[in-house]
Amino acid sequence: FFLFFPMPVNSARIEADYRSTAQGVQLTREEVAKHNTPESSWIIINNYVYDITDFAELHPGGEQIIRQYAGQDATETFYDLHRHKVLDKYHPRLCIGKLSNETPVEISHTENGKLSDVPYSEPTFWRDGWTSPYYTESHRQFRKDLRQWFHENIREECLELVRSEAYPSLELNQKVGRAGLYAARLGPGPHMKGRNILGVPGEKFDQFHELITHEEFARVCGDPAVQDGLGSGLVIGLPPVLLFGSDELKQRVGRECFDGDKRICLAISEPFAGSDVANIKATATKTPDGKHYIVSGLKKWITNGTFCDYFVTAVRTGGKGIGGISLLLIERSEGLETKHIATSYGKSGGTAYVVMENVKVPVENLLGSENGGFQCIMANFNHERWVIIACLSSGCRAITEECFKWAMQRKVFGKPLINQPVIRQKLAAMIGQQEALHCWLESITHQMNTMPHEQQFFQLGGPIALLKHFSTRVSYRISDDAVQIFGGRGITKGGMGAYVEQFQRAIKYGAILGGSEEVMADLGVRLASRGFPADARL
Repeated sequence: FFLFFPMPVNSARIEADYRSTAQGVQLTREEVAKHNTPESSWIIINNYVYDITDFAELHPGGEQIIRQYAGQDATETFYDLHRHKVLDKYHPRLCIGKLSNETPVEISHTENGKLSDVPYSEPTFWRDGWTSPYYTESHRQFRKDLRQWFHENIREECLELVRSEAYPSLELNQKVGRAGLYAARLGPGPHMKGRNILGVPGEKFDQFHELITHEEFARVCGDPAVQDGLGSGLVIGLPPVLLFGSDELKQRVGRECFDGDKRICLAISEPFAGSDVANIKATATKTPDGKHYIVSGLKKWITNGTFCDYFVTAVRTGGKGIGGISLLLIERSEGLETKHIATSYGKSGGTAYVVMENVKVPVENLLGSENGGFQCIMANFNHERWVIIACLSSGCRAITEECFKWAMQRKVFGKPLINQPVIRQKLAAMIGQQEALHCWLESITHQMNTMPHEQQFFQLGGPIALLKHFSTRVSYRISDDAVQIFGGRGITKGGMGAYVEQFQRAIKYGAILGGSEEVMADLGVRLASRGFPADARL
C-alpha cells in the first residue's frame, strides 16, 4: 500500500554537474538583478543562477508567473510550487553559474535512496542514538542496502508504471525475483536455504528482515497499484503451495515464482463471497478416472489475476459450509479467462475477474487434503494481514514525513505553515498514531520471530486482526489530516501533493483486502473472549 518516492539527484550531484561544466561562473546578486527584462531573465534558486529567458515562454505554469521573478531570488517561491526533483530536469540546461561567496544549501531527500533525517521519518532504530531490543546491525545495514538497491534498479521503471498504468513487465518481475527479494517477502523458512539477500545469508534472514523488505517495497513502489503489481499475488498465493503442496509443486512452482519467471495469485473472493469464505460457489468435480478435477466458477477482485500464470483457488468439492472447501493450484489453461477490473487505484495491480469453465486440473495440484482447504486458507491469513499492516505503516510514516516537510517550507500569511497551532496539533496526532502503530507491529513481529509456527495460528490470529483494524483506522486519520495540511494539492494528481493524493485515493484497500475492517475487529474480540478467565470479576 502505500507512497512512491521518485528519487532525483541531490545538491551534491548538482554541485558536481556545476563544477564539470563551462557554465560554472561566479556571479553576484547585483549582476543577477540587472537581468530582469523579457530580453534577459535570470533567477536565483538555492544560490544557483538560471537563465530562463527562452524557457519562460515554455514554462508549464505560464510565462508571467516565472518572468516576474527575473533578477530576483526565487528560492522560496520555487519550493512553494515544485519538488526539488524539478531541478534534476532543468539544471543542466538552464544553470549558468552560482553566487560568489554563497554556498548552496544541501537539500536533504528521501528521494535519493538514503535514509531521511526528517524527525519521525524512519523507525526508531535508524535514528541517531536510539537502540532497539529487536534489531541488530544486520537489520540496520539491510535497510540501507535495500533502499539503495531499489533506487538504483527499479525506481525508474516504477515511475513509468505510475505514469502509464501498464502492467509490470516480466523483465521487471525477473529483476526483483533474481535479486532474491520475492523470497525475502516470504520471510524465514526452508526456501531461504542457500540464498543471500543483499549480504544477509538466507539462514540468518529473520522476521524483522522480512518486515524491512515489505516496508521498503511500499516506500519505493509507493503507488499502491504498482506496489501490488510487483509480487502481492506471490506474497499471499505462494505460501499455500510451499506449505501444503506436493514436493514436486514446491520445487517447480516455488523456483519459477521466486525467480520471477512465473506469477501467482490467490483466488478466493467471488461475486457471492468475500469475507464469507464458507459461502464460495466455484465447484471442482473429479473425473470418473479420478485423475483430474473439472473446475467451474467465478472469482472477483483477484490481485495480479490479469497477468498471472498460477491461481491458488478455493473451490467446493464437498457439501455446504467450510467442510466442503478445497484448495487447488490451477495453471492458466483452456477454459480459464481473466478480465481486468477497473479500480480506484490504477491498472498496474492487475485486479481481475476470473471465469473458469470446465478447467481441467490434475489431482496432484490439490493443496492439503480434499475438503480441508478452509484450514489451509486460514493458515495463510495471519501472514497476509501482517504484510498489509507493514505496508500501511510504511505508507503512514512516509505521508507524515511529507506533511512535516511541507509544513516547514510552505508559507501562509507571511509565516511558515508550522507556525500555525492547528498544523502542529495535526502533526502531533499523526506522529503519535504512527509511532504507536509501528511499536505494536514490532511487538507482533517479535512473536512471529520466536513463537513456533503452529502456535502462531492459535495465539496470533486475534492480535493480528485487531492490529489490522487499528492500522486502517490510523491510516484514515493520517490521510485525512494530510489532505487538510496540503489543501488543494492533496487532492491533485502530480505536483507537491502527489503522494498524499495517491495515499488518500487508495486508503480503503487496507480496510477491505485480507478481511474487512469490521470482520477484523469482531474476530479479534471474539477470539479474546474465548480465553476470558471464568473467575474474572469486577
